[in-house]
Amino acid sequence: MRSFGLARLSLAACVCGLVTLPARLPAQGAAKTNRYGNPATLKPAPTKAAIDVRDLQIRLYQFADDSMLGRQVGRVGNKKGTDMIAAEVKRLGLLPAGDNGTYFQTLPYHLRKFTNHSRLTVDGNPLVWNTDFVAVPGQRAPRPIAGAEVVFGGTQGDSTTQISAADAAGKFVVLLPNPNGPRGGQGQAFAVRGGAAPARSRFDDAVAIATIDLDALTPAQRVAVNEPIVATTSAPGRGAPAGAARGPVDSIALLKAQLATLQPQAAIRLTREAAARLFKRSNIDGLSAGLKGGTVTASLDFVDTPTDWARNVVAVVPGSDPVLKYQYVAIGAHNDHVGITTPADKDSIRAFNIQKNRLLLANNMQGLGPEILSTIRVNMDSIRKVHPKPRLDSINNGADDDGSGSMGVLEIAEAMMAMPVKPKRSTLFIWHTGEEGGLVGSAFFTRNPTVPIDSVVAQLNVDMIGRGRAEDLPGGGPEYVGVVGSFFDSKDLGETVQTVNKKQAKPLTFDYQFDEPIAWSGYNNIYGRSDHFNYAQQGVPIAFFFTGLHGDYHQRSDEPEFIDYPHFAKIANYIKELVVEVGNGPRPRLNGTKPAKPRVIVP
Repeated sequence: MRSFGLARLSLAACVCGLVTLPARLPAQGAAKTNRYGNPATLKPAPTKAAIDVRDLQIRLYQFADDSMLGRQVGRVGNKKGTDMIAAEVKRLGLLPAGDNGTYFQTLPYHLRKFTNHSRLTVDGNPLVWNTDFVAVPGQRAPRPIAGAEVVFGGTQGDSTTQISAADAAGKFVVLLPNPNGPRGGQGQAFAVRGGAAPARSRFDDAVAIATIDLDALTPAQRVAVNEPIVATTSAPGRGAPAGAARGPVDSIALLKAQLATLQPQAAIRLTREAAARLFKRSNIDGLSAGLKGGTVTASLDFVDTPTDWARNVVAVVPGSDPVLKYQYVAIGAHNDHVGITTPADKDSIRAFNIQKNRLLLANNMQGLGPEILSTIRVNMDSIRKVHPKPRLDSINNGADDDGSGSMGVLEIAEAMMAMPVKPKRSTLFIWHTGEEGGLVGSAFFTRNPTVPIDSVVAQLNVDMIGRGRAEDLPGGGPEYVGVVGSFFDSKDLGETVQTVNKKQAKPLTFDYQFDEPIAWSGYNNIYGRSDHFNYAQQGVPIAFFFTGLHGDYHQRSDEPEFIDYPHFAKIANYIKELVVEVGNGPRPRLNGTKPAKPRVIVP
């Protein structure tokens, strides 16, 4: 595995038992803590039945350790992360519910990588792969391009400068990079992979989208662009196809169109010189939206490599009722994150994003103008002069996304195994893989369930419950949690969610705004962006819990030391009580064709 020069990368495999997991070396002398009260490192130690701060720390510091290599689906990090979870549920005594009596459900998964046989010509003149252009793998196989006219589309991420969807149809659209977006060596993450292309709503009918930003990439970053990250599942499902629900689910009809925001094919990246050749110019200065260029023909050659390291972890706590134990309350989180990317100064990333988030909060998360972002950059550049030696990191540890959900669900499993009397219904624990690659683990499970999908009475999805401070998002605080879809899909489940909360010594504060599309940057279609979505498509009532996005989301700085553990523990304890309540209560009913709106019954 390429480490991009990170010297302290550990490749030691996880072995049985949490207490023997690899960990970063403990600090010498007395442990230092940050302003959140968390240490930089933490030794493995035994856990106990009760859900508490210390146990969550012990688990998460290991699951989000560098040794897990970012837990990317299809790569060895997925094996390491799922090995850890499986070893723990086995130690705790949960029954295996994966394939062939194991804890694993392995997906038929392929990694895609472009080859140097990829070709792109303009007016018959070839551009050189990895010199003039590269391509970022997309969610779908790239389409051949034959005689497409080049058109300048404007600036990436700035709809005011861009051509219309009609003018982009059938064209090879070229965009300038967003001057306020990520760039290498700056105080924020460098997005060499996803996000290079705009949402499909405007350029869906373009034959390809290219950005003029290849010059900024270092040799290591160019390698990272074409790392095999995008995958496909090839085996047909045994169950009903996605969308074939047991009953009408109106929320899907309302929101499924927004799910189509993934880049449909590869995004192409060009040097400035190559872009000038597309427009038959000596340089790209003064390009105006709608400017026509030459004719492009292209064929992006790729290889798909199968991998066994795409695994759901599935386990069961059997129910206590002789009849109801054949029904299941499913609780899940996703075990994957985005793996190893380009090396970046994670301290600068965090400093930049903290400042940016403060300004976003002050502006109700409505976005910042170029002048403000430019000011942040100036400040960051000044900091870099004072601290010229960056602390480079290439591993995205995903402590909150979704280390918090995965370890929270594991804590709940341990607590439930210790209950002298289990809920009447069985509890199905599922750690889905490939959420970051398009919800592929949950899609595969719901079409290839290891228990009858009709026996699943509800699915509780736990994705990012480790933050939610007031400094992270509006309305945040020690009791904050976002609740998505509970009322929307099943009024019964929604009311149970609130009833259990009302019984808490200090009830949580529920935020329901993510049931609807909202305009905040990064917050579009939360309903359709996590694993509960695939269960809802199958007619299973769902409730999704998360504490919001934040400045460390999908950054190298999403580390265990920045988690709000008391808040994390409070939410995990609440969800455990909810699992028990649903496990013992009436089966939640779907709303049918009219989604219910939340009615807060907790003061």
